[in-house]
Amino acid sequence: MAGKRDYYEVLEVDRNTSEEDIKRAYRRLAIQYHPDRNPGDTRAEEKFKELSEAYAVLSDDEKRRVYDQYGHAGLAGNGGFPGGFDFSGSFTDLFSDLFQDFFGVGRPGGRSRGIRGEDLRYRMRITFEEAVFGTEQQIHYPHLVECDRCLGDGLEPGHQPATCSVCSGRGEVRFQQAFFTMSRTCPNCGGSGRIIENPCSKCRADGRVREEKALTVKVPKGVDNGTRLRLRGEGDAGLQGGPPGDLFVVLEVEEHPFFIREGYDIVCETPLRMETAALGGTVEIPTLDGPVELKVPAGTQPGQVFKFKGKGIPRLHGSGRGDLFIQAAVRIPQKLSRRQREILKEFEGHEKSGAYRDVLEYNRKMEKYSKQG
Repeated sequence: MAGKRDYYEVLEVDRNTSEEDIKRAYRRLAIQYHPDRNPGDTRAEEKFKELSEAYAVLSDDEKRRVYDQYGHAGLAGNGGFPGGFDFSGSFTDLFSDLFQDFFGVGRPGGRSRGIRGEDLRYRMRITFEEAVFGTEQQIHYPHLVECDRCLGDGLEPGHQPATCSVCSGRGEVRFQQAFFTMSRTCPNCGGSGRIIENPCSKCRADGRVREEKALTVKVPKGVDNGTRLRLRGEGDAGLQGGPPGDLFVVLEVEEHPFFIREGYDIVCETPLRMETAALGGTVEIPTLDGPVELKVPAGTQPGQVFKFKGKGIPRLHGSGRGDLFIQAAVRIPQKLSRRQREILKEFEGHEKSGAYRDVLEYNRKMEKYSKQG
């Protein structure tokens, strides 16, 4: 065992490093020293082998436990590979997983699985009230369905496919990667292991045809503009027996002429006559549940806000509703009768005289304080 470096040192990690971090470290270093990226560099190849050996031990709970307790000597005799373990079997699967993303390599094991159908997107326009209280709406959209002539097989009825000559029907081709046997999807047949020489006259060997579908979409209460509803399995049909994709319905909510939405609350303005704001009174205001009466206290100021609890938007993923906030918008008349002008002039005079008395009183107080100082 002389001359072997510590496996943790090889992977540049600590002894208490998690399995996930060990895998992350190995991937980073394996990409750096992989022979395909360093052709002719024997040092890189040796480094890559050393990394592979270290990872094969530290990624296995049992081997890591033995190594932590006894070091390299504890692994001796546990396999035919120099260093005390065997690289065959599951280790090949390990590299198939690790390099699938980096080099386009797939795991050995036969033909490729079915291909999932494409997801589809549909924009549906609804009113403000429909977004608040929910609705049902029928939509029509085109999607790919299984061909009813060939039943998704892609073959003209009565014919059989030919075996792929490149992969001999396995759906994969194998090749040597350093000292590992790797495999990837056959480029000639796409992993199906067969060649269609007599394609279906209806779907042209695709196994799917385009049709328009009618579907009723249930919109829950409380949705907002941009909400996405996912309808599983309502997208395009899959290929080679794969599952269908999903349909995503994106909601576009129309603006309301009176209400403005803020989260689950609603804000709006209510016009108040000047005399109502000054003297107080009762006005009728609209809500999502119908008109209600608002008691306006005397002396209400422009912009003053009144709250109606539970009159807002139903919560999409919870119970209860938001609130309704009413903002007073005091309206000043633009045209006045002679009598109205006289009344306002008289009111203005009273206000001025009262204000003048307030100023005189303030000045007297300030003069008193200055003398005391």
